[in-house]
Amino acid sequence: MLRQAAALGVRLFQYRDKQATMKAAYTQALALRQAATEVGACLIINDRCDLALAVNADGVHLGQDDLPVADARRLLGPEKLIGLSTHGPEQVRQAIQLKPDYIGFGPIFSTATKADHDPVVGLEGLRAARTLTTLPMFAIGGITADRVGDILAAGANGVAVISAILKAQDLEQAIKTFQQPWSGPSRPTP
Repeated sequence: MLRQAAALGVRLFQYRDKQATMKAAYTQALALRQAATEVGACLIINDRCDLALAVNADGVHLGQDDLPVADARRLLGPEKLIGLSTHGPEQVRQAIQLKPDYIGFGPIFSTATKADHDPVVGLEGLRAARTLTTLPMFAIGGITADRVGDILAAGANGVAVISAILKAQDLEQAIKTFQQPWSGPSRPTP
């Protein structure tokens, strides 16, 4: 799937498996690292700096309860990407001080991927968060292709998607549908 998505222009991938043993996660992440390198894509590891280091990933995406950004930066070095999940205005303000390379913001909509997710912030929450920072911002949570245009108009630089792509019957068509808002002349500039 990574290779097929990369062939269609997707450049950023995140490995996220909350259930895998460390050995299984390492094996999966290593295969993804190799594939991402071969196709010139970026691979981010969710939550785990140790795993990111072990497979030489391009970075790590941290949640609010994970290792602090400063410690992740110390471990990974200045060249690796560090992302941070945020769920409201106060966390966005804190993120500015913590200096991640980008933030995830959401959930924008309700999502079945994460059962214990934070309260839905909606498009208005995204618009408000965008005014607080110039950090690149990826909208997360319940993202479907028909909502991408509104999400971009609200100020997100990109979207993080799991179910709408991985559960699609036609992966290529699903990816192309998600890409459409970026190819039109009305692409907003955050």
